[in-house]
Formats: sequence, structure tokens, C-alpha cells
Amino acid sequence: MEYREFLERVLKEVSGIANEKFGKVSGTTKAGDNNQVLTEADLEIGKYIISEIEKEFPTHNIIDEEAGVIDKKSDFTWVVDPIDGTSNFANGVPLYGIYLGLLKEDKPIAGGIALPYFNEIYSAEKGSGAMRNGNQVHTTKEEDLKNVLVAYGIDGHPEESDFVEKEGRLMMNIVLGIRNLRTSNSPFDGAMVARGDYGAWLCRSSKIWDNVALQVVLEEAGATYTDFYGKEIDYSNPLGKTKENFTYCAASPKIHKQLQEIIHSA
Repeated sequence: MEYREFLERVLKEVSGIANEKFGKVSGTTKAGDNNQVLTEADLEIGKYIISEIEKEFPTHNIIDEEAGVIDKKSDFTWVVDPIDGTSNFANGVPLYGIYLGLLKEDKPIAGGIALPYFNEIYSAEKGSGAMRNGNQVHTTKEEDLKNVLVAYGIDGHPEESDFVEKEGRLMMNIVLGIRNLRTSNSPFDGAMVARGDYGAWLCRSSKIWDNVALQVVLEEAGATYTDFYGKEIDYSNPLGKTKENFTYCAASPKIHKQLQEIIHSA
């Protein structure tokens, strides 16, 4: 387990920072996108994670949502989201998390998710399964879409009202085929898929740092992880993809297939 111990240690340490600051900091909106919020906790956690990576893996590249790109000309790239779900965090809502993932060239090979408020850490390495606080987790065994909870992350984009309207109609078609819809639009939703409490999580608005760790954990828990339309996610030249929009559809294989049928028929 080359990376799991590192992931779990660092995520446990930064969870302490997040819990200490939870409910005590306010957020500021990033220029140009009202959906993006920043707090001092994001900056402190990101700084700590970067320092630990540079101690342990000094030759590896790093992408951090707030600090940007650190290019060491390596085949390995750590991808960090210090707090995902910052809007929740800044408003005292405990449904947020921390992502730490690793790419080898364009393939996710290790990743971890921390849910600080719940004292949970999910970790995975390619081919070694997914763990939650040291115990293996797996996606749902339910095979019928209508019997599962599905999470769907959606942001408000008044500048793209037509897109939001179409997405609302698509989401309606999905809701009609499932048991119930849930959405924290944070790593909490991904963790619920990994442990089998939710059947799927879909999102059409995310960045590379929202995906790498999540993909490894969910795939190692048994999920199929693709872009929204069922295609393989492209992480080639990851250092050049910080501004690119990513979409995803993550679900246990049979649930994923049924969701793709709804998406493509719509």
C-alpha cells in the first residue's frame, strides 16, 4: 500500500484543521463565479497538504484548487481540493469534504476523501479496494434504479439560463426513474455511493480536483465512473486542465447503465 498510509495520515490531520474552523469562518465569493466560495480554511488546508506532498514526494507535480499548478515535470500529479462544498462549510452545513488524489500520467491510481464532521476517511489505491476508516466499502447491491437514492449536483448559472432549464428537465426524467433525489453537491454524496447508501451521483459542472480522488475511491468500491454521457474521462495533460469543465456519472454498473439509458433517451 504505497500511498494509502500517506493519504489517510494527511487527511486525518487536515480534518482536524477543518473541524477547528467549522462554524467560525465566513466565505467570500470568487470573482466571476457566484457558485465558488473561498474561506481561510481552504487556504490553510491546501498549504498543509502541499507541504506534506513536497516532503514525502518532492519530485511529484501538484494541482491545488487555490494554489494552482506546481510543475516538477513528473509523470505523477497530486490533485488537491482543500475543501469541496465550501458553500456548505461557510454556512455551517457539515456536508463538505476534502479530496486528495494521485494521477500517474493520465490514470488515477490513488485517492482519498475526508468527511471531517463525521470523522470519516475513505481511501483507495488502484487494485486494492476502497476503505472507510479501515473497513472495506462497496457500492450498492441493488440492481433496479427505481429502488435507489441518486445524488445530482447542480449549480445556479443565471448567465446560462437555457442550459439550467434543460438540465432541470433532464433531472426530472431521472427523478421519475429513481426512488428519491438527494443533493449536497459535495464529497458526502460520493461517500454515500462508495458505501452503498446511494446508488449514484451525477454532476455536469466540476473541475479536475473534484474528480481524481473521487474516481479512484468509487471505482475501487465497485462503481463505474464516466463522464455524464458514459465516456471515459480524459486526464491527459492534467496540468493544462485546471480551467476545463468536467462532468461525471458514477454508479454501480447496472445502475449506471440504466441512468445512461435515461440520459441518452432524453
